[in-house]
Amino acid sequence: MEENVAIHVRGLWKSYQDLEVLKGVDFDVARGSIFALLGSNGAGKTTIVRILSTLLKPDAGTARVSGHDVVSQPAQVRESISLTGQFAAVDEILTGRENLIMIAELRHLKGAGKLADDLLERFGLADAGGRRVATYSGGMRRRLDIAMSLIGDPPVIFLDEPTTGLDPEGRLEVWKVVQNLADSGTTVLLTTQYLDEAEKLADRIAILNGGTIIVSGTLAELRKLLPPAKVEYVELQPSLEEIFLAIVGSKDPNDSVGSDMREQR
Repeated sequence: MEENVAIHVRGLWKSYQDLEVLKGVDFDVARGSIFALLGSNGAGKTTIVRILSTLLKPDAGTARVSGHDVVSQPAQVRESISLTGQFAAVDEILTGRENLIMIAELRHLKGAGKLADDLLERFGLADAGGRRVATYSGGMRRRLDIAMSLIGDPPVIFLDEPTTGLDPEGRLEVWKVVQNLADSGTTVLLTTQYLDEAEKLADRIAILNGGTIIVSGTLAELRKLLPPAKVEYVELQPSLEEIFLAIVGSKDPNDSVGSDMREQR
């Protein structure tokens, strides 16, 4: 495996009884990049993540994470990764800070309190750190969940559909966190069924369909697979997401957009 490749997958096969989920999956993920695995529900995205995180053994093929084989060297793989599933794994009874301290102590790390405070600041949760997680919004819970997964500074993180069930504001919060992770040198493998999410975040995109990667590349490379775009002059209208954020996201009650909308009502 090349030195700048964090994840190396070749010929991955996996079946559940008579159902073939993966049929020879191949891809590489460069260190410090965001790689989006795009596919519909049931395409096999979570199966790939479970294999790469050593929670599931493949029927055939090889996979290496940070230079370690997922089958023969599972302990070394686990030391170099972190996994965030589709639902935030946080304790609602504890505060945000207590959740972080708990994970740091379970991993026998020194200075758990300082680690927690640093992560709360990094993820924009410092003001909410003393509140019980039960009071957090969906986006805040997901940010806390990702922060918990970063305790110990793993070089590779798997995010399995991290924005499932979030509102538009929550999605944007998580997108910012994911981009910051890559900017800091963390390798991110992101599974998603949302096209705009892959387009917004990923350095490279792989489309999983029928148990195989049918195409992989940068967004620019994927665009070249289609006929050249026609130039047409149209009136650009704001999207519903832009309208929602302009109104709900406004901090100033006298904001012109919000005021105009209220006057119309």
